Order: sequence, then structure tokens, then C-alpha cells
Amino acid sequence: MALHVIVGAGPVGTATARLLAGRGEEVRLLSRRGQGPDGVQLVAADASDTATLARHTAGATALYCCAGPAYHRWATDWPPLGAALLHAAESSGAVLVTTGNLYAYGAVDGPMTERLPARPNSKKGAVRAKLWADALAAHEAGRIRTAEVRGSDYLGAGTLSAFTALVLPKILAGKRASAPADLDAPHSWTYVGDVARTLIAVAADERAWGRPWHAPTAPARSLRSLATRAAELAGAPAARLTTMPAAALRLAGLFTPAAREMVEVQYQLRAPFVLDSSAATAAFGIEPTPTDDALLETIKN
Repeated sequence: MALHVIVGAGPVGTATARLLAGRGEEVRLLSRRGQGPDGVQLVAADASDTATLARHTAGATALYCCAGPAYHRWATDWPPLGAALLHAAESSGAVLVTTGNLYAYGAVDGPMTERLPARPNSKKGAVRAKLWADALAAHEAGRIRTAEVRGSDYLGAGTLSAFTALVLPKILAGKRASAPADLDAPHSWTYVGDVARTLIAVAADERAWGRPWHAPTAPARSLRSLATRAAELAGAPAARLTTMPAAALRLAGLFTPAAREMVEVQYQLRAPFVLDSSAATAAFGIEPTPTDDALLETIKN
């Protein structure tokens, strides 16, 4: 059995650990609380500590970054974690595959492909762009082997997004929901299980290294359409949605760090935000999970 080390026990890390363990691989999952699914080795550790992560990664075939620092701490927490990951990959020889997102592209006009340049228009986007730039530079210098798997807002068990935090709980309770969004703009929603499948496929294929990949993602659906379907699947009353004014979000940000951090990335919800994931489907044969299936898992968990 090959050793696979996963950093982060959130939805993507947990899904990746389960898939690998189900294939009979040796899996070591690191998180600050040492939590995770059955059947894997759970380790309580600070992965941003360079020596600690290197010690736990020694002998590994692959290192998966599935971590998710608190939204308002990206600028402080990501850089040391990124540096520790690069060191661990270099010292162990493990291929580093990082779970990424679409922030580095900034606001774009049209579907997003992996060929788009990094043009972040937010502080958080700049953080993610630098993480990938540093990893790619190390790869091109021959120090490490790496790739990044990017997805849009997540669906699936335990996921956190504007939809799962602001809309879904209200819809399931038969109440009116409000979101800082154009409710009818097409938006891509990525299922965490498909991110996990892509991470594993990329790690196993040396032809996939040295570039980003978009996790296979179902056709875009508006927030209104997603909420309507969620209510139908859950047997809840018809979904009722309203658009939250930008001023209301800024006001909420005075009291809630997460709301404050959403202000600079409202562009993702107030205009079309569509992911083109055809390259990964063609390369790895991974078809996106139907949105209904992803929604059902989200609702039940």
C-alpha cells in the first residue's frame, strides 16, 4: 500500500480520505483536531509547522492539501501553510496536489477555463494566486511535482457557501431567504466528491502535473433554480428568495467576519459565474455528479 497524506478534514479532505481508504490505500489525515472518517490514520497536528508536516509526510506517495483556513484569515494563515506544503513535498518526494478555487481569475467575461491568466481583483484572490505561482515555480525548477484542482462553490455533505449558509436552511424551514446575489445569473456548483475523485486522478497521472485542472462540474444553475429544486427534493414549501442589497451585506460585515469578507467577492454572485471543466472530463473520464444527487447529499447532511 502507498501512503497518502491529506491535510484538512473538511468536506473535500474527508471525501478524499474515504475514496483512498476504499481502494485499500494507507491514508494519514492531518487536522488540528485529529478528526476524520473511520478507516484512516487520524493525526492532530498543525500542518503549517514545517517540521511537523515534513515528519508526517516522510515516505508518502502523494500529499493532498484540502485545508480551508477561516475566511477572514486567508492572508495570515495560507502563506505559512503553503510554505510548509512545498517543503514537505520537496523533502519527501510526494506529489503535491492542492485543492484550489476560482478566486485568482478575478471577474471574467465568459466561462472560466484553465487557460485564463491570474488576474485577481480581491485580496483573497491574490493570496490564492501567489500560492499557485510559488508551487508552479518550484515544480518548474524541479524541486517538487505539483498540480492544482479548482472548483466553484461546493455542494455536498458539510459544505459551506452562500447557498448552504444563507439560503438552504431558510428554504428547508419554509422561510424566505435572502442572498447577496443576482438570483437568476447562471452559477457553477461543484460537488465535493468530484473534487476528491479529481485530486486522486491527478496525483496518479504524471502527465497531469504542472498545471491547474477544473474539477468536473455539472451545468450551471442560478441560485433561484438551485433553491427551487432543493425545496422540491426536500418536500419543503416552494422556495422564496430575495436579493440582499450590497449595503446590507456591508452592514452585516460590521459584526460578522465572514460577511465582511464576502463584500470583495460579491462579483461571483452578482453576475454569471460559470466553470468550464471539460478538460478534466476528457483527460480522466470523470463525469460530474448530477446536481440532484449533490443536492440530496447536501440536504441530508
